[in-house]
Amino acid sequence: MLHLNRQSIQKDEKEWKNQGFQLYSFDAEKVKENTKEKPTWLHVGGGNIFRAFVAPLQQALLEDGTADTGISVMTTHNMAVIDDVYRPYDNLSVAVTMYADGHFAKQVVGNIVESLGCVRNREQDWQRLVEIFTAPTLQIVSFTITEKGYKLTDYNGDYFEDVQADLLKGPDQTQSGMGNLAALTYARYKSGAAPFAFLSLDNCSHNGDVIKHVIQTFADNWYKNGLVDADFLTYVNEKITYPYSMIDKIVPAPSAKVQAYLQKCHFADTDLIQAGRSTYAVFINAEEAQYLVVEDNFPNGRPPLEKAGVIFTDRETVNKVERMKVGTCLNPLHTTLAVYGCLLGYTLIADEMKDAELKKLIEHIGYDEGLPVVVNPGVINPKAFIDELISKRLPNPNVPDTPQRIATDTSQKVGVRFGETIKAYGDKAHTLEYIPLAIAGWCRYLLAVDDEGKPFELSPDPLLKDLQAALEGITLGNPASAKGKLKSILANKDIFGSDLYEVGLGKKIEGYFDELIAGPHAVRNTLVKYVK
Repeated sequence: MLHLNRQSIQKDEKEWKNQGFQLYSFDAEKVKENTKEKPTWLHVGGGNIFRAFVAPLQQALLEDGTADTGISVMTTHNMAVIDDVYRPYDNLSVAVTMYADGHFAKQVVGNIVESLGCVRNREQDWQRLVEIFTAPTLQIVSFTITEKGYKLTDYNGDYFEDVQADLLKGPDQTQSGMGNLAALTYARYKSGAAPFAFLSLDNCSHNGDVIKHVIQTFADNWYKNGLVDADFLTYVNEKITYPYSMIDKIVPAPSAKVQAYLQKCHFADTDLIQAGRSTYAVFINAEEAQYLVVEDNFPNGRPPLEKAGVIFTDRETVNKVERMKVGTCLNPLHTTLAVYGCLLGYTLIADEMKDAELKKLIEHIGYDEGLPVVVNPGVINPKAFIDELISKRLPNPNVPDTPQRIATDTSQKVGVRFGETIKAYGDKAHTLEYIPLAIAGWCRYLLAVDDEGKPFELSPDPLLKDLQAALEGITLGNPASAKGKLKSILANKDIFGSDLYEVGLGKKIEGYFDELIAGPHAVRNTLVKYVK
């Protein structure tokens, strides 16, 4: 059996190749030495999309000789990812591409040279992170930590306790994840103030501004509290850049089908790994399609990732691509399938695409309500993007993506996925029909009762407790019980980016919601009624 470690890659190279694994060919020890001496790229958040998409891009540069250093990865909150997923396997992963025709391709990802926990009580890790941040060669600190990873405040707008303490105590005593990141930034400033780029690769609108807001918040408060000098503010604002990006690749949870396939290929390390509250594996499975568009703004240089398929462009073009994907052509459709899929008992997105009403609903949201207000970014055609999504990507039976996974953290997503299109319609927002139906479906989902009237478990969401409290007392079969209950959600500008009553959609959504809770099978009946 083949075990995932660098010694096995060397010793059993022939067997790995016989079993169809694509191996890396660069000198791993030399790359590790080079990275130790002159780190260029640090990534925050070592999750699946990083291992399936981002890391392989840079590995391609090592393979063709245009790079000679690897990537260092760190986590700010879940140390089990480092201790249980990365280090026992020499920081290696197996990336499996799942093609629609049924075959799999598998690649050993070997360019991640070290994994680090970003907490002060792991002294050796912390010291290494200081070394990386203060190295003049550092070009990029990138992120895949999801929208909630950047949050500094709770539902009421109050700073989290550890963040508040960090803002008051300064860069020498930070404890929060983002506070530690800001402290490392301050260490770079104190060590010569070399420029670099913070590159968010998360599906947030204007994601560069999201991480910029985090760093600026710490810098501004530390300056106001007399803990740093004014030049640090200048450094944060003028010598660090925060490029925008748009990333797209469906990377679902580990697939049982892929797991069984790897076992047949004599691969031994297929067990799922419980790392904190999250489930990982050393293998990652993902679809074939992938897009990465990045604003070309790197003050200390960058790897030539265009050779690996990354599209580098200006900020306005990234804005257009991001709005196209996150706010129009993919994410709104995904979220709609997620909430309605949970209500209707689906466990696979691909199966939902066989449902006539659900397929038609997302076509209406994408083609009829999204495309009229999206601007063609030029580098990707919006209609062709939706065509590929609906005809090839979502129906791919080998992608084990679930509505339950997509429904995670929906409160953090609806403002971008639906709110931006609503804003684009301006005073004509009240004419929308299908996006309001999707939002009503989310509210119906929050009751945690499916269309048969049976309870089901909601996906994690940082606002779940507050959202469910707002809907307390609503009962299936009694639309009158919902009177006035949706207002605190639909009027919340922090959730949707606007007050949905002010734009003329609040009452419409309430009407849909009343029909969705009319009784068992009301969800299906409502879809049949409105989705033509």
